[in-house]
Amino acid sequence: MKLKTFEDYLARLYKMKPNIYIGDELVGRDDPRLQGGQNIIKVTYDCAHSEEFEDLCVVTSHLTGKKINRFCHIHQSEEDLLKKQLMTRLLCHRVGGCIQRCMGCDALNALSVITYELDQALGTDHYERFKKYLEYFQENDLVASAAQTDAKGDRLKRPHEQEDPDQYLRVIETREDGIVVRGCKVSITNTPYADELIVVPCRYMGPEDKDYAVSFALPTDWDGVKLLTRPANFRKSKHMEFPAGKFGDAETFIIFDDVFVPNDRIFLNGNGDPRQTAYAGFLALMFAHFHRHSYTGCKPALTEVIASAAALVAEYNGIEKTSHVQDKLSHLIGTAELVFAAGESSAKHSEKAPSGTQVPDEILTNAGRRLAGEMIYDEYKVLADLSGGLIATLPYEGSFFSEDVGELAMKYMKRNPRIKPENILRCFRGIEAFAVSEFAGLLQVAGLHGGGSPSMETITMMMRYDLEKLKNISKYLFGIKSKLKRYERPTVTPRKQLEKFRKAMKGKKLEK
Repeated sequence: MKLKTFEDYLARLYKMKPNIYIGDELVGRDDPRLQGGQNIIKVTYDCAHSEEFEDLCVVTSHLTGKKINRFCHIHQSEEDLLKKQLMTRLLCHRVGGCIQRCMGCDALNALSVITYELDQALGTDHYERFKKYLEYFQENDLVASAAQTDAKGDRLKRPHEQEDPDQYLRVIETREDGIVVRGCKVSITNTPYADELIVVPCRYMGPEDKDYAVSFALPTDWDGVKLLTRPANFRKSKHMEFPAGKFGDAETFIIFDDVFVPNDRIFLNGNGDPRQTAYAGFLALMFAHFHRHSYTGCKPALTEVIASAAALVAEYNGIEKTSHVQDKLSHLIGTAELVFAAGESSAKHSEKAPSGTQVPDEILTNAGRRLAGEMIYDEYKVLADLSGGLIATLPYEGSFFSEDVGELAMKYMKRNPRIKPENILRCFRGIEAFAVSEFAGLLQVAGLHGGGSPSMETITMMMRYDLEKLKNISKYLFGIKSKLKRYERPTVTPRKQLEKFRKAMKGKKLEK
């Protein structure tokens, strides 16, 4: 199999039907406001063709034995998890933030686990469907958008309790040839320039929520799919272009307006088979789990981008050797290394699912992602502190190249006498882009909530951690118990979610 190129990717995109709404405009995938995100995707293709990154970005498919892009791969070993994490970190360095292709990879890995176990338990054929879809996905080196977060409506009510039943994506009809779905997925990254969208549930579903237990994949321009999109880009430069300036993002409301999904694209359907409802929460957490492991690659990279900028502006301001600067930089570096170490450790403590997919440890993954989320605004505070107010008050670029005032403007950018004023201006323009631009605001909120907010990581960790066995340590040390058995916390994964459903099912009966 020949690895696809960015040009192949663009050719596919530009053949798609327009179904993207930016404000009240219906636009195609060639709209210039979407090019920033497409340029980020370009890095994932270019690096797969680069000798420098080939060892990380190219892998052999366990399905076909052919060489594929790692963003299309199902992790088969501890090494796969470690390489995926490192690949994510290094590629994020090159774009200054989210690489925007991990979500699809994480959704594929989650489906590889859940569809296999679903079939083993219920005698269905979802895993075979998934393998055919995966082979198609790998063969064409596709880009996927993972659609998980529902509109949710009243946050205090479960899906089936909502006044408007469409506040969570649901199946409104199961037919012989497929299903019809209605609803909306919100805050979804990259959809306007993805080939496919992969839908997974966003939460645990009880027996009464069977209509909401659904997962499927569709092309992003499928009939009835409407993409309400908010692009975010850096301000364009006329005189001082810089690599990060060509990157951007797009976030989307994906509206499913009574959309038909054919059988070969369906991976979970509690409406047609209520027994499958148990696997909705399992899939929701498994996707979140793989995605949080990816975050232990990308979040250290973003922290390193911030630390790099903070160190550079401290040098240009002539204060880099002061103790308070060194202290602040050490906290940034420490956070990046601890988050990455948590991801590495979760890979070291991973286990193989029955499908053969390698699944990282859930507590370590969530611990790393939580730390990243908790620290994100502190990191930007350090950057703003060391930069000063100029990053928000800097005159427009044109003033520095004006015949009338350009020379004077550049004169007053001087700081460290060893640094050219032009480079000082570039530094402040770059930090302006990463700290106070439209795109910067998105990166900050995504750093907190993307992949799950810290409160969600806390909930997941505490659901999995055996506190009773933990308390035995103190019971022994305090003389409450006479013996202390050797205790090493075992690896845990989202499979525990199935036990929650089984408890909810006591006294109830689900029929096919």
